[in-house]
Amino acid sequence: MKRGRLDLCEALGRQRSIQALIFIGFLYVVLVTVEMPLVFDSGDRVMAVGEGGEGVDVGALPWNSLLEVAGEGGGRKDSVVRKSRNTLRVRVSPPGNLGAETLKSSILGNRTVSGLVFDAKMFNSSDTDGLQKTAKSAWEVGVKLWHDIQSGKFKIDAQKAKNLTKESCPHSISQSGDEFLTRGKILMLPCGLTLGSHITVVGKPRFAHSEGDPKIALVREGEQVMVSQFMLELQGLETVDGEEPPRILHLNPRLKGDWSGKPVIEQNTCYRMQWGAAQRCEGWQSKADEETVDGQVKCEKWIRDDSDHSEQSKSTWWLSRLVGRTKKVSVDWPFPFAEDKLFVLTLSAGFEGYHLNVDGRHISSFPYRTGFALEEATGLWLNGDVDVHSLFAASLPTSHPSNAPQKHLEMSMRWKAPPILDEPVELFIGILSAGNHFAERMAVRKSWMQHKLIKSSHVVARFFVALHARKDVNVELKKEAEYFGDIVIVPYMDNYDLVVLKTVAICEHGVRTLSAQNIMKCDDDTFVRVDAVIDEARKLRNKSFYIGNINYYHKPLRHGKWAVTYKEWPEEDYPPYANGPGYIISPDIAKYIVAEFETYRLRLFKMEDVSMGMWVEKFNSTTAPVEYVHSLKFCQFGCIEDYYTAHYQSPRQMMCMWQKLKYYGKPQCCNM
Repeated sequence: MKRGRLDLCEALGRQRSIQALIFIGFLYVVLVTVEMPLVFDSGDRVMAVGEGGEGVDVGALPWNSLLEVAGEGGGRKDSVVRKSRNTLRVRVSPPGNLGAETLKSSILGNRTVSGLVFDAKMFNSSDTDGLQKTAKSAWEVGVKLWHDIQSGKFKIDAQKAKNLTKESCPHSISQSGDEFLTRGKILMLPCGLTLGSHITVVGKPRFAHSEGDPKIALVREGEQVMVSQFMLELQGLETVDGEEPPRILHLNPRLKGDWSGKPVIEQNTCYRMQWGAAQRCEGWQSKADEETVDGQVKCEKWIRDDSDHSEQSKSTWWLSRLVGRTKKVSVDWPFPFAEDKLFVLTLSAGFEGYHLNVDGRHISSFPYRTGFALEEATGLWLNGDVDVHSLFAASLPTSHPSNAPQKHLEMSMRWKAPPILDEPVELFIGILSAGNHFAERMAVRKSWMQHKLIKSSHVVARFFVALHARKDVNVELKKEAEYFGDIVIVPYMDNYDLVVLKTVAICEHGVRTLSAQNIMKCDDDTFVRVDAVIDEARKLRNKSFYIGNINYYHKPLRHGKWAVTYKEWPEEDYPPYANGPGYIISPDIAKYIVAEFETYRLRLFKMEDVSMGMWVEKFNSTTAPVEYVHSLKFCQFGCIEDYYTAHYQSPRQMMCMWQKLKYYGKPQCCNM
């Protein structure tokens, strides 16, 4: 009796198993026949199958995402045919004739979003108040923001932007001294300047005071150093957190306290913390053969309390000795600024440069630097030993490109990224950029990214950009990325201390997406001589290498703006590291960095270039010996002749250097 019951149970069990198998089979047929997206896992590979049955191995997918491919003539979603042993076979039916090579390019070659994935395990560190916490917060906010942008939640109202532009670009602006103080000593020029614009400042220099900085006060031992000076600057808009606005014009009248011991007026520019060559007016009139600015001399003469050494006095002195004539009496002017004396300063924008007039008299002129345009001067900042009574700006432009960031972009097929070849690239160049650096990216596209090696896809260049605090900038960034195909978005909220995440993303993209033989990192204000860089990398083929302008035994700063605490870096010296504006690493080092990141062992440091030096040092001591190659031609402070890379190059300088490189066939700088 028991045996019969058992046979019946077994029969029922077999019947249910058969029914379950039939149900699973039916479900499988439904899943593979119904077009639906599939989330890929890390390490999965994609085999894309075209209409004619041709297949192409797209490669490993290092990130979790839905596969969407836009074909020629329209967009579509692809359906998964089969997944077996971590290989996804994707059936594509593109409109038109889309070959396998173009198919691979459209799937991975023009990937928009970085493959970096953060998860909770990366933030189990005890450093809850440091970089890890900042990275976690920036990543969480950024991923949510990017999702909202992808879903179309954020859109720019063109009419509203147009009306805002009209309202925020007045023809003239005036402020009292009290208003100027309450607004942070900045006069906003929302639409910048244009030809003929002028700014007038009425103020009074304060009496000299004892110098408080001991480094300056000890210039003359036993003598008290008295100081009276102020600074007036035309500045550009601030870009990302931690990056100072460029000083388009720095004007520094020094009544007392200059190292020369005499009153001077110094003028200069500063772009991304890099100062240009200063022009000093010290009371001598510019030489007769020196170039002028709109017909005005760069420096006028004023009365000095020492002997007169002007060009005119030198020539007339010998003449009077020979013929016995007395020196001709001429009218001299005093230094234009005096303690506790009211002045009226007018700064005007001419055709060739800025002109400074004080109390109705021309004092000096400063030619425009190659790197700046008038409309970029969007703020006047004034500080120091001066009391401001009033300010007035007039003849201002009523529209400005900054209100429409896409205006910097030239939407032409000519500047689009070329298709990726179905083979490993010899060099991948990852370019760090910020969301609103539209002009910088466009200048790079139109200059060194036009090199024949990049146009032929033997060298690939991509911008790596994080999300901006302004939502409208992110919307425009997404459009730019989709059109040009040369931007990889790392979806975290941009922060100066988190630039290092973009560097990890560059390594991941280089080794996973492109299988690059050499990987380079640079900035969007770095001009790259592609042929020279690739020649340097070829010298070290089949070796582990680290090429750049290497710093040895550099010590961390413990005080000031760039201070590093002992908790952040307890050692007295940094490891050897290449300056961030341009360096190259071998692919095995890049793979090591990605593996360390994905297994939560990569140490993140807020200085990107030091971080790379730290990772290379660990690779050198644990994995394989690294050949360090130092070259000053990876110039990090500007531009030198015969450069490999030149840093701090503005969009206009980029175009100038590219034209010189094409015309003369050799690298030349465009500094003024």
